[in-house]
Amino acid sequence: VQLVESGGGLVQPGGSLRLSCAASGFTFGQYAMGWLRQAPGKERETVAAINFNSAMTWYPDTVKGRFTITRDNAKNMVWLQMNSLMSEDTAVYYCAQFRTGIYTYSDSWDYWGQGTQVTVSS
Repeated sequence: VQLVESGGGLVQPGGSLRLSCAASGFTFGQYAMGWLRQAPGKERETVAAINFNSAMTWYPDTVKGRFTITRDNAKNMVWLQMNSLMSEDTAVYYCAQFRTGIYTYSDSWDYWGQGTQVTVSS
């Protein structure tokens, strides 16, 4: 399994970024996918999840309405559109493969990439 994130960087508060994840080494269309993040000194948290067929997405309240996860099973790609970014969103963001095709609101992420840094600062 290989998950390669891109698209991170430095952005001002209120700005937007779009993260991309290229997946390979597994049958992408059979698994739920997600984005996790970890800030220094904080626990890893799930910020977005999408089922295998895009029929359901999930977000925690901290990012709901600002972040959008999408996927393209034909391209083995998943994206995270982040709008209205705040300093609290500063973290390393990881693309992750869930254990099954349906996200079950658990922490059952089996694989994740190397991460991409997102820094929100003026």
